[in-house]
Order: sequence, then structure tokens, then C-alpha cells
Amino acid sequence: MIIAHYLIPALWIAWLLYWWATAYAVKKTQWREPSGQAFAYRVPFIVAVILLLGGVRGVPWLNARWIAPSDMISWIAILSVLLGLAFAIRARRYLGPNWSADVTVKVDHALVRTGPYRFVRHPIYSGLILAIAGSALEVGEWRAVIAIVLAIISLKYKSLLEEQKMRETFVEYDEYRRTTAALIPFVL
Repeated sequence: MIIAHYLIPALWIAWLLYWWATAYAVKKTQWREPSGQAFAYRVPFIVAVILLLGGVRGVPWLNARWIAPSDMISWIAILSVLLGLAFAIRARRYLGPNWSADVTVKVDHALVRTGPYRFVRHPIYSGLILAIAGSALEVGEWRAVIAIVLAIISLKYKSLLEEQKMRETFVEYDEYRRTTAALIPFVL
């Protein structure tokens, strides 16, 4: 469906603009992860984005379809991207000035357990995984399946690094971990 080819990228661009515009309204950083640590989860995520954005030359099976295109698939993809990005934005709003693209501890950092954080400890990542899955569904090629796997590995690894730092920072974090799913309620 032709609308999905324009609407899905437009949703991602709108999300990126929002993310960029709100990136500066944050607290000062008290502690930041070593740059090598960030490299370990950023590279697979960047590769995932590259795989989603374009075909892979020289590896024909990566460009082969794993699912036939249809209007229903396109609408499911659009809805997944829309809901995933909206969930990530909502989580970002609840996180407020505690947000960072890196694993950090902010000055006067607060443990947020309201809004989407009631259901999952990493709702931004949950939303991104849903949105990437929707994009991959619309692409419909094996490269997109690999992109989902890489994105999940990247975000899961980053979430584990964040959890380690949150456990060091907040005494109540262990109780939060016991009562709230990491990425997908009742699953992960």
C-alpha cells in the first residue's frame, strides 16, 4: 500500500524531531557511562537502522520477502509504528528531565514509576521495538527481520546496563524490578 511508504517514514521523522527538540530540557549529568560501553549497544542499533532503510547489495536472500505485501499488513505496520512511537513519547514525557540518550545518572535523579513506567521499566525501548517491528513488517524482507533482532539485542543490552546503574543508585530499584516487567509486560 503506497500510503505506508510515505506515512511510516513521516511518523519516524516527526518522532525524531520531537526527540531532538526535547533533548536539551534535561538535568545536568552527575555520572556518564564510559564511551566504549555505549559503542557496544549503538553499533548493532545503527546496523539495524541501516538494514531497515535500504536493500543490501551482494546478499540477495536479505532482500527476499518473508511476508507477502498486502493492505492488511500495511495497516498493521502503520498502527504498530504509530503506537510504538506514541508509547515512547509518552514514556519520555514521564521521564522528563531525567532522560538521557546515554546510560547516566542525573543530578537529583528520580526513579520514575508512574505512567508507562508502571507497566514496564524501559517503556521507551518497548515503544521503539514495536515501532521497528512495524517498520520491518512493512519492509517485509529478511533484512528487516535481522534489523528487529539487532534492535532487540541492542536495547536489551542497554537496559541491562541501565538496570545495573539504577540498582546502585536507588535502594528501591530491586523491588521495582520484582514487580514490573523489563520490556514487554508478562513476557520480558
